[in-house]
Amino acid sequence: MGRAGKLNRGLSVIDSYRYLKEGKELTEEEIFLASALGWCIEWLQAYFLVLDDIMDNSHTRRGQPCWFRVPKVGMIAVNDGVLLRNHIPRILKNHFRSKPYYVDLVDLFNEVEFQTASGQMIDLITTIVGEKDLSKYSLSLHRRIVQYKTAYYSFYLPVACALLIAGENLENHVDVKNILIDMGIYFQVQDDYLDCFGEPEKIGKIGTDIEDFKCSWLVVKALELCSEDQKKILVEHYGKDNPEDVSKVKALYHELDLQSVFTEYENKSYEKLISEINSHPSKAVQDVLMSFLGKIYKRQK
Repeated sequence: MGRAGKLNRGLSVIDSYRYLKEGKELTEEEIFLASALGWCIEWLQAYFLVLDDIMDNSHTRRGQPCWFRVPKVGMIAVNDGVLLRNHIPRILKNHFRSKPYYVDLVDLFNEVEFQTASGQMIDLITTIVGEKDLSKYSLSLHRRIVQYKTAYYSFYLPVACALLIAGENLENHVDVKNILIDMGIYFQVQDDYLDCFGEPEKIGKIGTDIEDFKCSWLVVKALELCSEDQKKILVEHYGKDNPEDVSKVKALYHELDLQSVFTEYENKSYEKLISEINSHPSKAVQDVLMSFLGKIYKRQK
C-alpha cells in the first residue's frame, strides 16, 4: 500500500467544532454530525482528484496508480467521479434535512464546488500545451488559481461546516473566510516550494511542476527576479520533460536563491496571519485558526 490520504480536511471539521464549543464535552450526535460533514469534504476531494488525474494524464497518486490507470477501470473513472460527487447530497439529506441550517449546508457545498472547478479551469487554460507563454504568469494569476482551486475547499470549507453546525451564520464570518483563504495561499506556496526543494521520501511524491509548465510560485518569483539572459533560460527549458531541462531550471532557481526568497515570504506571511488571527474578537475562532496554522507552518510534507 502507498500512502493513503491523510484525511486532514475531514478531521478539521471535528477539530474546529471542538474549539467552537469552547471545551464543552461533545455529545455522540455532535461528533457523528461533524464526522459526516468531514466525510462529505473527503468525498468532494476524492471526486476532484479522480477527474483531475484524468485531465492531467497523471500516473500516480499517493504512491499508487491513478484510479483511471487501474486495469479495467479506464474511462469508467469519469462515472465513478460523478458517483463520488453524488455522495454529498445523499449524506446531507440522510442526516441533516431536519436541521435549520440544512439549506445553508447544501448551498455551501455547491458554492465551494463551483469555486474549485473555476480555479481548475483557470489552471487548465493557462497551462495549455502548445501555448506555453511564461509572460502571462504573475503573482496575481498564481493567487487567483490557488484561491479558487485549493483555498476554498481545503481551508474555508471545513471551518464553514463547523460554524454551521455550531449555529453560526456564515455571513457574520467573512473575515474568517478571508484569513483562511490567505492561509490556503500560504499553504500552496509551501507546496510549490516543496515540489522542487522537498525530499521525495518526506513529501511522498515526486514533484513535476517544472515539467508540467505549472504556474508555480517559484517560476513566478524567478520571472520577477531574473535578468534578460536568465529569462531566456527559463523560456527555453521550463515545461519540458527532459531531466536536463529540469535541472537547468533548478540551477537557475538556486542561482536566484529562491530558498532565501521563500524563507522571507514564509516569515512575512506567518506574521501577517498571526496578527490577523489575534485581531479576531472571538477567542474560540482564534483557536480554530491557530490550530490550522499550527498544522501547516514549516511543514516538511
